[in-house]
Formats: sequence, structure tokens, C-alpha cells
Amino acid sequence: MKLIISLTLILLCVTVLSNAQDFSTSRGAAYCAKKKTSVENLSRKPLNPNSGPRHSFDVIKYTLDIDIYNCYSAPYPKNFSASVIIAFKVDSTLNSIKLNAENYSLTIDSVRLAGVSFTHVNDYLNIQLNRTYNVGESANVKIYYKHKNVQDQAFYVNGGFVFTDCEPEGARRWIPCWDQPSDKALFDLTAKVKSNVKLGSNGRLADSTLVGDVLTYHWISEQNVATYLMVITSKVNYQLNIGYWHKISNPADSVPMRYYFNVGENPFPVSSIMSDLTTWYSENFIEHPFEKNGFATLNSDFAWGGMENQSLTSLCPGCWDEALAAHEFAHQWFGDMITCSTWADIWVNEGFATWAEAFWYESYQGYGAYKSDINNDASYYLSNNPGWAISDPQWAITTPSTNILFDYAITYMKGACVLHQLRYVLGDSLFFQTIKTYCADTNLKFHSATVADFNATVNQVTGADYNWFFDEWIYQPNHPIYQNTYNFQDLGNSQWKVNFFMKQVQTNAPFFKMPVEVYIRFADGTDTTIRVMNDVNFQQFWWTFGKQPIFFRFDNDKQIVLKGGNTIVGVAEDISNAGNPSLFQNSPNPATNETVIRYGLCKPMHVKLEVTDMLGVVMMSPVDNFQLPGDHEVKLDCSKLASGTYMYKLSSGSFEQVKKMVIIK
Repeated sequence: MKLIISLTLILLCVTVLSNAQDFSTSRGAAYCAKKKTSVENLSRKPLNPNSGPRHSFDVIKYTLDIDIYNCYSAPYPKNFSASVIIAFKVDSTLNSIKLNAENYSLTIDSVRLAGVSFTHVNDYLNIQLNRTYNVGESANVKIYYKHKNVQDQAFYVNGGFVFTDCEPEGARRWIPCWDQPSDKALFDLTAKVKSNVKLGSNGRLADSTLVGDVLTYHWISEQNVATYLMVITSKVNYQLNIGYWHKISNPADSVPMRYYFNVGENPFPVSSIMSDLTTWYSENFIEHPFEKNGFATLNSDFAWGGMENQSLTSLCPGCWDEALAAHEFAHQWFGDMITCSTWADIWVNEGFATWAEAFWYESYQGYGAYKSDINNDASYYLSNNPGWAISDPQWAITTPSTNILFDYAITYMKGACVLHQLRYVLGDSLFFQTIKTYCADTNLKFHSATVADFNATVNQVTGADYNWFFDEWIYQPNHPIYQNTYNFQDLGNSQWKVNFFMKQVQTNAPFFKMPVEVYIRFADGTDTTIRVMNDVNFQQFWWTFGKQPIFFRFDNDKQIVLKGGNTIVGVAEDISNAGNPSLFQNSPNPATNETVIRYGLCKPMHVKLEVTDMLGVVMMSPVDNFQLPGDHEVKLDCSKLASGTYMYKLSSGSFEQVKKMVIIK
């Protein structure tokens, strides 16, 4: 079922997002995108791997001790004191390390390690170590620091609420860290709060102790966490319900599901589906990977959507919605368990979670509900496509604005549709085997992955090379525009021939290779679906039947959801001589100084292309050689041709085809 937003929430969110993207849908992915594009980062200075000190260490664990006791009382200050022990392993010889720590938010008091020194400038904490460390050695530094009394759009304090929200690179505003998703680490949190505060975080609650009015929580994550997914969520007089999901592998073992909510809210719409939702994802991905999970609604500082913090998702106030929960919970596998390695790999987070939201509907409403949701995704993309690729390699170096990184049409809608089209290309058996293999890969599970890693998994499972699929759908923008033609040819003796000619005419992207299906219905009431690989442009197919075809449709089930154009144009002369060359109208026509002539060959042959005037005098002969099958084009220099009408002829052996073109000066 689709997300229903109350009028009050709509008015609130319109105010917050007056300058954000226009979303015409109210599904879980829309909530997620609205949240992530509603707040722009104050600054964004990733450590460029191509300049400056290289990231030559692997963070193993962050152990954070934070005192936020005073943040829960008026005037609700945002400053706190903390220390963090960063344990790391050396990847290459070094005597210093460099961390992210924004000067606007943080003051570094001291760094503890014998003989250590540090500088904190330009949002970087540079720590000179006590000696040179060699590959394989481990070390740790302890950093004492303070958070300033500032609003930094990562650490939020308001009216008894204290919470963090960090994607893509906000963790550096409340904890010194290596703030890139490629380096995940264990997270151990000790937090001091007031006695009437409930505080949740990643992992499991090891203990909570009360001394006077000071309540100390100790949360331990036993799986690696990306820094942007580390979370503190807390509130005075927070409401808390706890349910349990029983593991498929061992029903006697249960996973706690914690629901933090505000007074007056009812988490039942989400808590009531969590057992089925967790089982569905566990059956089709891998078993739920964390020792606990949960959701927490926040306040008006978090006005939109959700944020998939590892094992504790943040939700907007009152947003106990099925669609939102299905999307964000899918992130526990795609985004949390396996995290995008760089921001150029955001598809393995958001594309997968958006697709999984549609897949959840399939669990209880059937494939039709799933496909309807995917079709809606495609429709939104086709109407709002901004024209860039899902993955831009530059994003791995310089993080783009949140409006680009989390663009709803590209990252979410097109991202989900690409995954659906992969399901169509592979078929369900290989597709779901790929998903399970990807999730279970010990090199990726609880670590980070690139788009190329998932591509490699597809190739591994199928035993084939699907690089072409990723090249065209992930790394290049836009989509195919088809202008296909067909006809039925009576061969006599009750024999009929179906001719089909495929053509893509998009000018903003190269050719898209795809397996395509054609549906044919016959006069006797029978029908058939034929699947062929469209691997070159201007491609011809033909089939002979012993019965009369009466109906033809390209992509009858609309599996190639990312496409445009007139997919069935009707009978055309281009296919009247199947097996022979196909000559197309030049473009532009009329032309001035240059035009392009295209033709298609279905087999190797010697071809000749000539341009003549109306009397048959040859003006130029740009082609006269042996050529391979496929689509060909000739850029014709018309600058020396006078205004008028000309003919151009393509010939091969006894075959000839002629078309007119007009030159205007």
C-alpha cells in the first residue's frame, strides 16, 4: 500500500522543502530522497585520493565516550565533551595520520600517544605519531575534544531531543574520524545522559547504569559501521516498545526490534509488519545480519523521511508508515551490511533499497503489485530525467551536492528500474542467486562495495560477461528511444513471414544493447513470445510461420521500462527486402553544409554509396568497400553542393535502394 501523508505533515514539509526537488509520489523512496536533499552540507572536503596524504591506514574501531547530560535541559546547549579512541592498522609505512574533524563544530583539546603532536586546521586533524609504523602494525590514538554550541546539521539538540544525522559526510562534525564509507569500523559508545532519557545507538545495549541523576548507556556494535551510519538517538521521556523476530536458521534465537516513539504516536503500522518483512528479506537476500534492529521517530528538525542508521533507523515524527519502513529496512542489507564504497557507488544503496520496496509488495500482493510500482518509478524518471548517469567516477573524488547525489529521478527511480531490468535480463533464478551471492560474499559483507563489485558478482554467478549492461545503464546517462517497424508478408502456401526492424534514434546517449521480446498473435487464437538480442542498431529479424499472424507488439510485458519513442511504427519500406541492406533518410534533411546518411547491414557484404544530381550525374561516392554487419553512418560534406534536390543510392550486387535529399544554402 502507498504512503498516506497527513495534511499537517504536508504543510510542514512544504515549508522545509520549498527549494528542493519536486516529487510527485509519496512512497518510501520519496520520503528518503526528500530527507537527504532537504539539508545541504555546510562544507564538503573529502580527502582527495589523488592529492595530499594517501589514506594508508584501516580504522578497526572507534571507542567513543561522550557526556551529553547538559543537552537535555533548557536552554538545550549543543556543546559537549568527549573522547574517542581510534584503533587502526597500518596499510603502508607512515608516521602520521589525517582525520576529518570540522573546525566549525569541534575543538580538539589533546591527543594521547607517547610523543604525539597534532594540528587542527582546515577541517583536518593531522596527528604526528610517536614513531614510524610499518605495514601490518596496529596502533591507537585517544583524542579529547569538545563539540561547540553550534547548529551544524549533524548533531541536533532541541527541547529534550538529542540525535545525530550524518549522510553523506556529517560524522566529522561530532566525532573526529576518517569520514568516508570505504573504511568501516567497529563502534563502541558510552554516553552519559539524564536519568529520564532513553538513548539508542548502533549494535546491542551492553548495559546501562544509574548513579544519582546520571544514566550511562553502553552500546556495542559487533559489526563494522560506516561513519555516516553511526548514530545517537535520544530523548527525555522517550516511549519504547520492544518486539522480537525469530531467526529462520534458529527459531529459538530471537532478534530484538526496538521502537522509540513520541507520546501520542502509534508504531503499530510498522511493528506489525516487521516479522513478515524481516523474513521476506532474509529469505531472498541473506538472514538478517545484525544483533538488533529498530526505528525511532524524531522531531521537526528531521521533518522528512528516514535515515537508515545501522540497526536503528531514524524516522520523521509520526512517520510509522509501511512504505517508508520497507525502504529503510532494506538498507540494513544494502547500505549498512554492504555499504557503497564511494559516493560514485550510491546505486548499491539507494537503487537496491528502492527496488526492495517494490519487491516487498510482491511478497503479499503478487508480481503485479511489484511491477506496478516499478512502472511508476520508470514513469517518474522518464518525466523528470535531469540527464546524468547513475554513477559518475568524479563523485568518488569530490562528493557532489546532496541534490545531485540523492536526485530522486536518477538515484532512486532509475536506480530501482535498472535493477528490475537486470532481473528481466537474467531471469529470476540467476537474479536472486546473484543477490544472495553478493550479500553472502565475505569480502563484502560488513564491508563496502563498488558497482564494479556487484557487476563482478553478476558475471561470476552467470558465467557470462554482463559488463555491457552496467556500462550502458549505470555509467552512461539517459535511455533508448525506439522507432521500430514490422510487417506481415504472405509467402503463399499458408506460409507467413513476420519482418521486424529495430532502430534506436536517441541523440543524447549511445546505442543500448538489450534482449528484447516480441509478442505475436495468430488468426487461430494462438500466440507466441520470441526473445532476441538487439546488439546492433538498425537490426532486422524475421520469422516464418505456417499460420497467419494478426497482431504484433514489441516488449509486450513492458520489461524494458526505461525507454521512449514509438516502439511500433507500422509497416515500413526498410524491411520489405529482409536480408538486404537498409537505407535510411538522411538527417538533417534539408541540409546545409553537412548531413548524416545511415544504413544497416545484416551480413558482411560489399556496398557502394553514391550521391547524384537529378540527371544521374555522380557528385560523390563516399563508400565503395566491403563492410561488416551492423549500423553504419556517413557524414556527408555538402558544402560544395549547390542548393537543390539530390539522390543517394546504396547498392550491393543486384540490390539498389535510393532516397532523396534536399540541400539549402
